[in-house]
Amino acid sequence: MHLLARLTLPQMLTLPYIALVLLLTGSIGALSYNAGQQAVDTLSDLLLTETVNRITQAVDRHVAGSAAVLETAFPKGVAAPPTVAQGMDALRTRFWLATSVHRDPNNYAYYGDIDGHFFGLWRHGQDDAELRLRLAGSGPRSILRFSGMHGALGEAVVEQRIFEPRERPWFKVAHSSALHAWTSIYIDFKTAELVATRARRVGDAAGEFRGVVATDLSLQRVNEFLRGLPLSANGLAFVVERDGNLIGVSRGAHLKRQADGGNARLNAAEHENPLVRETYKAYQALLERHSGQLPRTDVFDGPDGQPVQVAHARMRDNAGLDWVILVAVPRSDFLHRVSDNFRTTMLLAGGAALAVLAIGLGVLGVVSRDLAGLARVARRFGEGHAELPQAIGRRDEIGELARSFVTMQRRLMTDPLTGLANREAVTRRLDERLQQCRRSGDVRPFAVLFVDLNRFKQINDRHGHEVGDQVLQELARRLREAVRPGDDVARYAGDEFLVVLDSVADRADAERLRALVDARLREPLQTLAGRDTEPAGAAVGLALYPDDARRADSLIRRADEDMYRRK
Repeated sequence: MHLLARLTLPQMLTLPYIALVLLLTGSIGALSYNAGQQAVDTLSDLLLTETVNRITQAVDRHVAGSAAVLETAFPKGVAAPPTVAQGMDALRTRFWLATSVHRDPNNYAYYGDIDGHFFGLWRHGQDDAELRLRLAGSGPRSILRFSGMHGALGEAVVEQRIFEPRERPWFKVAHSSALHAWTSIYIDFKTAELVATRARRVGDAAGEFRGVVATDLSLQRVNEFLRGLPLSANGLAFVVERDGNLIGVSRGAHLKRQADGGNARLNAAEHENPLVRETYKAYQALLERHSGQLPRTDVFDGPDGQPVQVAHARMRDNAGLDWVILVAVPRSDFLHRVSDNFRTTMLLAGGAALAVLAIGLGVLGVVSRDLAGLARVARRFGEGHAELPQAIGRRDEIGELARSFVTMQRRLMTDPLTGLANREAVTRRLDERLQQCRRSGDVRPFAVLFVDLNRFKQINDRHGHEVGDQVLQELARRLREAVRPGDDVARYAGDEFLVVLDSVADRADAERLRALVDARLREPLQTLAGRDTEPAGAAVGLALYPDDARRADSLIRRADEDMYRRK
């Protein structure tokens, strides 16, 4: 009171409001920063996990095709021939088909038996190929070029060196395995690319071991995929074997040059990029700290002492493959916008304090309202809510931060090619729908349609991926037009789509809607007008809730199974 008594009237009317502006703006800025940090923490976990899952799916698609190649070359139940010469015609047909399954990258399939015979088919292109034969069981191989599946064989060219299939790593590893097996990854001396070989035992008519069928898989595509990932300015991703040897990395080399001019495998622990080294070291520490289930994401101190967020996944199969996928992004890459906005808010607070007599409490009310709204949005993000509760239409840094939340949410839940909801979004909506049904005891039926486009691989192979993308976009438009306003349409994976029919009277009603969708998809594709006269169409499977299943994954699986039966 004594201090106030010494102030002039203008000072008494201005200084308390200036202090109030500073106090309130500082408090709001701090709350906004904390709420934004919580939201970014949640979203960064989701984004990193989504990136790891995306890499895992891409690598799995790249690797899984090798099993189909071996199955086509030697289907289960097909016995090995007594000799390669006696089974030449059948081997040539099956191995041509096998190298057609995934010609890029599995363009080479081969077979060796316990007598030293060898048969290999290398595809140079769609029609050009060569046979690599060792019919006598000893000596070098002969190379014979030909064109077409059953084309005439050219003149034999005999290799200079002796090729003994029984001494090769792929033969030995499959011989000692129950069925499928991967060899150690090695460097192809011709292409300087990493290669792994998948091999499988082959028995005779009595089931006794007779030989090994194998195919080579180049891992260059894995490295190219990693380098094309849209990561942050300082983030990186890499794939390693459990011993730390790199398979691919988004920044830097995955091989090292030796003194003799050759290449050697590079271990993540000795990589030129310090973030690669520290990320792998942090993953090893996670293994030591957690004897059970590892957390999907973690934070560690980077090379510069600043926190780095890492997400990881382990990829294994029944043939012995065991890889680790790691994505690391410095925390500053996520939080720099929040920090910048906080500093900007503080500067604006100082300016507002100096101009308080001119702008009044009205400006403070507007700013406070928008910041409080943004804080609520950020808190809802931090609590895991998928939908934005409101939008902020400001054109300053606060609006930019709000729009960045909207953009991150849209990218997380939308398929960029078709504009439809993606797999994560439709699965989440289906789970929420089923939870609501369980809470309310609602057993009114609804249906799930699983749509798979016919001939999509042929369309891609014949017309290219750009036309294939246009076909998927046209199919997405047709699906949106074919269903009702309340139904959900999503791109599930590749050329697969999912439709959730919001409500149906019974199975007959669902079948009627399924037939309408099926008929709409069977109409000739406008994208292929003048290019392909054969209609593509699609197979549409159906599952009905609650008759067929009461869980989201079960409904999708039943619809998928029904689709395959119809296909």
